[in-house]
Amino acid sequence: MIHEQTIDKLYAMKLNGMAEAFKEQLQLPDMTDLPFEDRFELLVDRQWTFKEDRRMRRLLANARLKLNACVEDIDFRTPRGMDKSVILKLAAGDWISHAHNVIITGPTGVGKTFLACALANRACRMGFSAFYIRLPALFQDLAIARADGSYPSFMKKLAKTKVLILDDLGLSPMSAQERRDLLEVVEDRHTLASTIVAAQLPIQEWHANIRDPTIADAILDRLVHNAYKITLKGESMRKLKSNLTNQNKS
Repeated sequence: MIHEQTIDKLYAMKLNGMAEAFKEQLQLPDMTDLPFEDRFELLVDRQWTFKEDRRMRRLLANARLKLNACVEDIDFRTPRGMDKSVILKLAAGDWISHAHNVIITGPTGVGKTFLACALANRACRMGFSAFYIRLPALFQDLAIARADGSYPSFMKKLAKTKVLILDDLGLSPMSAQERRDLLEVVEDRHTLASTIVAAQLPIQEWHANIRDPTIADAILDRLVHNAYKITLKGESMRKLKSNLTNQNKS
């Protein structure tokens, strides 16, 4: 009865991991042979693991990553101009601590979004917040936020996110409002947080897409100069996988 009350109190204090570990210890008779300090350390370790796992799941859910990608699943065998040493360096996470950016360019289907989501997934597993959004959707959300009064809180959320993925930059030329919005977003994050940009357009064509030399210079100054630049090449990975699937069926 005393044990049940203790377990109930642990759950009430939201020490779920410790409660589960304590119940397991009660079911293992040999556990009583361990010194109290060792048993207590096991309880604390379980609570710590439980808390960290819950935090990671929350970060991943809030990130809304388009793909369930992780660094361990990146295909380095297919020739795409990807430097494995650079990816492994990014996987270490120092670029996030130093608020550096990552720019991934290349034709459609070569894995830009997968790589961006894999790096963000890694960031969440290291305890950093992340958020994925396509640039057209970002512009739409900002317009809605401006209309319903949630613009300040939405901009604050973007600024506080440690790793922000801006996908599909350059699908269409930017309007005057869109380029101002993008400048505001990157300005709020400059030197404070990391941004991953995935774009079909090479960096040298971003000026023409932004369509205002002054604003384009300001945006590129905040995104490009402290960024790891990854240029992917080759055929579409979706096409290669489709061909492989068709060959296996034949």
